[in-house]
Amino acid sequence: MDRENFYALIIGTEILNGRREDKHFKFLRDRLKKDGFKFAGSFIIDDNPNLIASTISYISTLPNSVLLSFGGIGSTPDDHTREAASKALRDGELYLHPEFEKIILNRLGKRAYPHPINMAKLPKGAKLLPNPINNMPGFYLDDRFFFMPGFPEMSHPMVDYILENIFKGKGAKEYRYTITALCRENEFIDLMKSAPKDVEVSSLPQLYSDGWKTTISIASTNEKKAKEEFEKYIEYLEKNNISYGIGER
Repeated sequence: MDRENFYALIIGTEILNGRREDKHFKFLRDRLKKDGFKFAGSFIIDDNPNLIASTISYISTLPNSVLLSFGGIGSTPDDHTREAASKALRDGELYLHPEFEKIILNRLGKRAYPHPINMAKLPKGAKLLPNPINNMPGFYLDDRFFFMPGFPEMSHPMVDYILENIFKGKGAKEYRYTITALCRENEFIDLMKSAPKDVEVSSLPQLYSDGWKTTISIASTNEKKAKEEFEKYIEYLEKNNISYGIGER
């Protein structure tokens, strides 16, 4: 079975205009790597309802995609994510979720109206994500599309919950090998093109005062294939008398 590809959707005009710094990307990169999940992409976008819906829709078309969305699920006029998620993944309508409604009423009483209660209006078939901070949940669809608050202190525990429950045991150990050679990266183009589909190969060239150095990184969840591919680079470098170091970055 192919690995899931995780995508982050970080929604917030305040990040793009510099009023707030993003705190999700680094957390996700490290958290997903820890449990052997593939972080395939990250989007930071404006609080624009059409853009949010279009981005969700696009991610949903990508192979084995899992969406982790942050922001825009509150009750203020600039919170568009609930409607956008329904437009992209359901029928475009929102429905009052009974359990969420009860949570809001128990916490706020009469203050739930007229605005906070709108947070309980979700796309058809939505399930709730527990929020350990203030008990106001996020939601998810199809065990694949997850929508959380923009606040890291709330959403990051939700990510932990998702990985430890819905995707428990689905991570895969990745085997990675690196080699740095004293040459330009075009030396490796043919080798890179010949890599098997399930082996990731990337190059990182750098120019120093004494010339070019290129680091090749080879990774796969198949240890045997990763080692075999790595050996091809060593063989090529030695055959062509190119100096190299293993494990250098």
